[in-house]
Amino acid sequence: MANNYVTGSPLEKTSLASLDQGQAMTKRCYREGVKARGKAAVLAGIAVAIATLASARMLPWARANLNHRAQALIISTVAGAAYFIVADKTVLATARWNSFKQVSNIEA
Repeated sequence: MANNYVTGSPLEKTSLASLDQGQAMTKRCYREGVKARGKAAVLAGIAVAIATLASARMLPWARANLNHRAQALIISTVAGAAYFIVADKTVLATARWNSFKQVSNIEA
């Protein structure tokens, strides 16, 4: 029969309060990421939609070669890329900020 004892490092301070604080920090980071992703996707979609639709009306090559499906594909691709790029940057920035905050709390 195996012993189910868990021994933690004496340097780690794992308590219920610190776990709750970490979970709250994670939720806040996630919410900030979702807001930033949505804003970036909408702004990028609008900017690319204006440029794509204008070029499809004004440029002879685009008018001849870009049908409605191609225009929609260009717009949705850029909006999706903006969504994921901003999500990654937001999560990393928030995690970096939280780690600096935790280091300053430990030193104090």
